Amino acid sequence: MYVRLLATLMCVVLFCSNIAFAWNVRSFSKDEDICAALRLLNRIGADEVFENLQENSVKIIFYDLSMIKYSYCNHYAINSVDNWGCRYILINSKYRGASKEELACLIAHESFHKSKRATLEEETLATEKEAYYWSILKIPGKRYSKTALTNRLDRLAGLYSESTNDNNLIEQRISNSRFYQNQLAVSSRSRF
Repeated sequence: MYVRLLATLMCVVLFCSNIAFAWNVRSFSKDEDICAALRLLNRIGADEVFENLQENSVKIIFYDLSMIKYSYCNHYAINSVDNWGCRYILINSKYRGASKEELACLIAHESFHKSKRATLEEETLATEKEAYYWSILKIPGKRYSKTALTNRLDRLAGLYSESTNDNNLIEQRISNSRFYQNQLAVSSRSRF
């Protein structure tokens, strides 16, 4: 009888502690697809992502990025500031149908953009985290849509797994990319 009582008490404590340490995903977004991606990150213990989001009071929404600047129409997501200084992760609305695993990787990437100016170091870290999360979130055997986003994530995961301390392939890709050279030259975060 005491064993059952003790076992029941332990189950209640464990259940309550899991709830206590869960992040409130609705504080970051009201969109159900984004919340599903956030719940996935929460489930795998991606606390660093949530700490970054909370530190900057970030909200996450789908957004037509071409409304900010037409050249952004093919961006996957951006970390932006609105006219009142509020931080947002804007996920390109054309990826609204992406899997929660893919959306989680975009959120992870953008959460690591904290400074007002984009730097090679920050972009490298954010891209490494995106690749890392894809390498653990991608479900083997699941058929993902063949989109530019899926192709990007697969390429990044490959670079991440082949990199060494002395040969960071992601950093090399970023520093040699004309796109990133132009982006890293931008003086501050875009506003929408």
